Amino acid sequence: MEFHFAGLGTLINVAGIIVGGLIGLFGGKFLSEKMRRLLMDACALAVIFLGADGALKNLNAMLLIASLIGGGLLGEIIDIDGKFEQLGIFLRNRFGGEGDTNFVDAFVTASLTVCVGAMAVVGAINDALLSDAKVLIAKAALDSIIILVMTTTLGKGCIFSFVSVGIFQGAITFCAGFLEPFMTEAALANLSGVGNVLIFAIGINLLLPEKKIPVANLLPALIIACLWS
Repeated sequence: MEFHFAGLGTLINVAGIIVGGLIGLFGGKFLSEKMRRLLMDACALAVIFLGADGALKNLNAMLLIASLIGGGLLGEIIDIDGKFEQLGIFLRNRFGGEGDTNFVDAFVTASLTVCVGAMAVVGAINDALLSDAKVLIAKAALDSIIILVMTTTLGKGCIFSFVSVGIFQGAITFCAGFLEPFMTEAALANLSGVGNVLIFAIGINLLLPEKKIPVANLLPALIIACLWS
């Protein structure tokens, strides 16, 4: 008999991030600064082109403009980016030490990378309603590799993105019965298109850290994208 409970997929995802992050944290000590920079550039380029490829498959110009502008305004009013930073500061003070100046940026960047996207939403709903964790297990494998590479270059703040994944996907699992009727094929296509644009923006932030796009404040664009359908 197959053992399953609602939230199993998210727990596997959380475990994958922790394992990948720990490997990256200890393995990164054996890499030179030049090698770590190269790995970060490679990761950034991969994220950029994955985001671009996904966005171009589901791109609607009016949807994109409305979602990003409307979502950006809502995000600025709510100050999601600030709340992410506050959580990062709390985690840094508890686990990272105030001397770890890169902890908060690493936490926010890694959290957005592993939370934004249709796999998180669809996987959490399937996990709760269909007792099917396959999507989240696949996501766990991808996230573990991404966090491994990011941790070698940005530091241990990336590992704590497991907190964001646990909260985000756990909330979706809990609300799955309410969300399911809204997750039509059109809504998922819109979510994927706009989500991949945000993933592209995360890649830009990784490649050009001096030019930070406040991606967290654009997260409400995902809600507008779903409602658009």
